[in-house]
Amino acid sequence: MSSFGGPNNPPANLPDEPSDSEDEFDGETLHQGDAFQRRYESEETWDQLQEDEDGLLFIDHTSGQKAKRRQLLSLTAGARVRRGLLRSVVLVLDLSSAVTTTNDFRPNRLVCMAGAARALTRVFFDQNPLGQMALVTTRGGAAERLCDMAASPRTVIDKINSMDNPRGSASLQNALEMSEALLSNEPPYAHREVVVFLAALGSCDPGNIYDTIQRLKDKRIRVSVIGVAAEMFVCRRLADITGGRYGIALNESHLEQLALTHAPPPPAGDKHAAADLVRMGFPKKDPERSFVGAAATIECGYVCPRCLARVPELPAHCHVCGLALVSPQHLVRSYHHLFPVRQYREVAAAADLIPELAVALADLVERVKRDK
Repeated sequence: MSSFGGPNNPPANLPDEPSDSEDEFDGETLHQGDAFQRRYESEETWDQLQEDEDGLLFIDHTSGQKAKRRQLLSLTAGARVRRGLLRSVVLVLDLSSAVTTTNDFRPNRLVCMAGAARALTRVFFDQNPLGQMALVTTRGGAAERLCDMAASPRTVIDKINSMDNPRGSASLQNALEMSEALLSNEPPYAHREVVVFLAALGSCDPGNIYDTIQRLKDKRIRVSVIGVAAEMFVCRRLADITGGRYGIALNESHLEQLALTHAPPPPAGDKHAAADLVRMGFPKKDPERSFVGAAATIECGYVCPRCLARVPELPAHCHVCGLALVSPQHLVRSYHHLFPVRQYREVAAAADLIPELAVALADLVERVKRDK
């Protein structure tokens, strides 16, 4: 068992300090209510209080709007880069006993991590119609595959909702090796990624995890980690070596923000395998009830143009010939990743331009009068 903690661990057994029986509050009473502190962008929060015409106080939200605008500009700074159309992502969720902690995330870490994973799944398939996602959990020192590669957000979300019984310790190496096995069958021209939601401060691994990290790097599998506890050195090295990102969530909203940063596809680098042509099929919709397998029927399906097999939904891979089946709408929604639009320039609002327009109009009227 290998554990990755901080460099300065406190001694395990410390003598208890003498408690004063005359104190009004003891330590147990002080810890009965957990206080959550609001994070302010500026320490001078009193400047947000303004006075209206009637002498009433109101909060000026201009600073908050400016902060949101700066965040939006920072997110769109790399929007003019070429991104990939096809993505295969493995979502790894920690189901160790560490997710049952209730001191920092309410009601507990598991509920908040599952909510962020559901939000990421919805936005991921909205921005990546041709993408696929699988689900892996780790608990009891092992990894478990809950969902194979699926092209439907409903399939992944149903598996996330079915997660229960957290126990034992997490195994980061086993989860990475299972993710590697799931991504090994994906085409080399697709972006292969792993996003890990981690709550534990240790990892129970069967071998050297750095050998696994090196294999992921050699196979160009990008691994990102979202932590809800303290930062771990091994996770930082994992993200740096494979080209991923590592972030620590400060609260529930920040956890969802970190998760949604992985929804847009990563930039397509020069070392990424290029594919000029990818064979795809555009199936026709067949509303008739059809038999598709042993004791399985579908009310409405799509017919593969190559082998005439039926699939229940799009996008998907034909289970007979393996052809990628998509609809024209999926390609249209993914078109901007290959040829992104130009970045917008911030201009003044119309209300700010009215005085300047009035002055220019007055000058024009005077010039016309002089010409007459």
